[in-house]
Amino acid sequence: MEGLSGSLHKELQPLGIKVTVIEPGAFRTDFAGRSLTQSATAIPDYAETAGKRRKENDTVHGTQPGDPAKAAEAILAVVDSADPPSLMVLGKDAFDAFAAVADAQRTELDQWRELSLSTGIDR
Repeated sequence: MEGLSGSLHKELQPLGIKVTVIEPGAFRTDFAGRSLTQSATAIPDYAETAGKRRKENDTVHGTQPGDPAKAAEAILAVVDSADPPSLMVLGKDAFDAFAAVADAQRTELDQWRELSLSTGIDR
């Protein structure tokens, strides 16, 4: 876990305060249904990035793989845990996406290892 939540997790851990970031995948809620409002104008420059998500939101409502009731149960299990994780992904889609990012980061880290380690003071 990186960023503000990761720092908060490390800072509060000695005080016995737990911080968990919940990263859900796609769940069958109304998020992509009537509660989602998108701009009427699509921006061509974003077609390959946010534009893909925009199109996905137009077609996935009601077909998401995640069960919201099971997600709620999982969140409660994390909250009730004596040793909750700093990061909890919910759903196979979220798990697979996070695993792919972690694998890519590890590959890049290893690729640049020599240069990274070369920056220490020579003794």
